[in-house]
Formats: sequence, C-alpha cells, structure tokens
Amino acid sequence: MLMELPIKDRITAGRALAKAMANYRDRQDLLVLALPRGGVPVAYELAEALHAPLDLMLVRKLGSPGQQELAMGAIASGGVRVLNEELVSYLHVSEETLEKVAVREQKELERRERAYRGDRPWPEILGKCVILVDDGVATGATMRVAIKALRKQNPKEVVVAVPVAPPDTIEVLRREADDVVCLAMPEPFTAIGLWYVNFSQVSDEEVTEQLERAWKP
Repeated sequence: MLMELPIKDRITAGRALAKAMANYRDRQDLLVLALPRGGVPVAYELAEALHAPLDLMLVRKLGSPGQQELAMGAIASGGVRVLNEELVSYLHVSEETLEKVAVREQKELERRERAYRGDRPWPEILGKCVILVDDGVATGATMRVAIKALRKQNPKEVVVAVPVAPPDTIEVLRREADDVVCLAMPEPFTAIGLWYVNFSQVSDEEVTEQLERAWKP
C-alpha cells in the first residue's frame, strides 16, 4: 500500500499519485485525461506535477434499475459501450430497459461535453502515452469503457492511475491497460467514498474552473 487510508481528499490523492508516477514526468508524448467529475481534481494535481497537458475522458456509467451505483456497463464519446453481461443477465435487465438507460446517459454525456469543453478541439490521441485518472474505481466498468474508447484512437500506451480500488478490479484493468498505478487496494472494498475523509461531490463549476486553469497559456 502506497497511501494511508482514509485519504484526506482528492487533492491529496492526486499529489500522492504524482509522487508514485514521477518516472512519467516531462515525457513529451504524455497526456492526462480525467474522468469527470470526481477524477478532475485528482488529475489536475497529477498533470501539474508531471508537466503534462490535461483534458477529459467523458464516460457515463449505466446504472442498474433501482441500484444506480451498481454499474451494468458504461458508454463513452464516440458510441463505445461496454456491458457487464453477467450482471445484466443476473438482474434480468431487458434490452428495452438497457436502451432507456443508455439513451438517458448519452444525453448527459453530450451535455457535459458542451458544458466542460465548449468548442475546444479534442486532444490528439494517436501515438500518445495517455494516463486515465479517476478518484477511485469499484467495478471498473467506467474505466474499462474509457480504455476501449481510447484504443480506437491508437495511443502509444494507456495507463490507469487511481488512488484506491479493490484488488480484483485492478487485476482486470491490468489485463486491459499497459500500466496500472493504484495506491491502495483495501478489502473488503464496498464503496470508493468510504476510503476518503472528504468525498464531497465535485460540481460542474469546479470541473470547468480547473480545466480553465490547466488550459491557460
């Protein structure tokens, strides 16, 4: 374990990740992509310390009916979708219900694209070492769809960086990413928020403000 639990806040998590990833600093091909909203404060600290540009990876979780926090899959910009087939089957989720959830989350994904990025062009992914950052992962569904969406754009490497996650999820991500950095893997895991002292919701305004700071010339 590379970090004491519970983690004070997302800023502390980002700075701790930066220390653990010092070997990536000043790489010319580096790009840090945050999964909004919670991943943005973490990624901001990481990108600042590694002297890397910061942008977003927009992904939306497909929450299970009646259990929104339980991800039956996720979608990303570009129409990429990853499903947890076992969970969908176990919960007997119909195709119609699945589509309703996907349509709703697609609208939110597009809203966030407009709200956070406006008309800013998307960063070049081809040939880049891309670090995907979130404030933690539970099932890994959201991160897995982010990896899949990135792979379609031919990056040189895909790296996952998270402060906290369950060991079995990290095992899955290690098979799909080129490198995975996780500071703590407690068991039993239960939920990301349990491992933070301050896990208050990050607002759209905070995301926009941090991106504007990162994008200042």
